[in-house]
Amino acid sequence: GRADPAAPGRVHFHPDSPAKGGQWMRQIVSFDKLKLTNNLLDDNGHIILNSMHRYQPRFHVVYVDPRRDSERFAHENFKSFTFAETHHRITQLKIASNPFAKGFR
Repeated sequence: GRADPAAPGRVHFHPDSPAKGGQWMRQIVSFDKLKLTNNLLDDNGHIILNSMHRYQPRFHVVYVDPRRDSERFAHENFKSFTFAETHHRITQLKIASNPFAKGFR
């Protein structure tokens, strides 16, 4: 059959950002407020995922450059991290949080 339509690209900004590195290092960084949905028509800012697809979380740290011409260096001012080992844990979280996934429990 046909592939699912591509979900609109959305990014979740942590509610405490922007913040200095020392602040991030003093506490656990939590994404408890992040909301996921499979509703392509969502207008609440939730991250849209297709059902029965695999996803790999990515965490981007962006340096806020104070220079006037900082856009020239934008390609150097971030670092991305991936967490492949979390896929199984995300699947378990989705099953535990989904009231319609009783058959998987």
